Amino acid sequence: MRKLFCLLALLAAPAAVHAAAEHAHLDPVKVDLDDQPSLQRGARIFVNYCLSCHSAAYMRYNRMGNDLGISEELVKENLLFAADKVGDLMKAVMPKEDAKDWFGTPPPDLTLVARNRGPEWIYTYMRSFYRDAQSPNGWNNIVFANVAMPHVLYEWQGQQRPVFRTEKQTVHAEEDGKRVERVVERQVFDKFEIETPGTMSVAEYDRAMRDLTNFLVYLGEPAKLERYDIGVYVLIFLAVFLVFAYLLKKEYWKDVH
Repeated sequence: MRKLFCLLALLAAPAAVHAAAEHAHLDPVKVDLDDQPSLQRGARIFVNYCLSCHSAAYMRYNRMGNDLGISEELVKENLLFAADKVGDLMKAVMPKEDAKDWFGTPPPDLTLVARNRGPEWIYTYMRSFYRDAQSPNGWNNIVFANVAMPHVLYEWQGQQRPVFRTEKQTVHAEEDGKRVERVVERQVFDKFEIETPGTMSVAEYDRAMRDLTNFLVYLGEPAKLERYDIGVYVLIFLAVFLVFAYLLKKEYWKDVH
């Protein structure tokens, strides 16, 4: 029984590393949909580096341009690489069949990824790639273990190495009909160390990933931009209406009091 327990503990060690990766700490990120330059920079990164494989099939180029203050001419000159017309949907260049053959699974549509995963997840994920010789594409990710996606922005960020620390954890098991406690060790991610610097500094790359995250948040709910503007007028209307409602209430109840 003791040998069986040790064997199970050894088999569970790699799984513990992957579990730690799936529950990695997420870094905070400032999302500001009023920051139009950030949204424009994020759109440029998305179109140039993400749209080759991933689509945003619920967004049109001209809608994005109107929302982000980009003229139709600039959209045609700088952002219209995967479509023929400015009114086309933002679909991926790579066919799904080819993507499945190359990566093992078709890259997902990213229109709603910020609403599904959250901005902190995206921001941390894009900064958590590292070289892994055992991975089919040569890359792995602390946030998403065994991810099929390679690090397309490694030239910007450079190559980094994860540093793990060992933590002890108490587990319960059955041995000879008795419930016993065992202490097992697991590897927990601690930090990254730069092995090969990229063309950007750490601060510059973090800022670029914040811009991309900001854009993906906009992409998940473009109506937020309009809602924010309408919300101001609604609050002003309610404040004015409150005055008239109070005066009307006093008029109705003046004879009672």
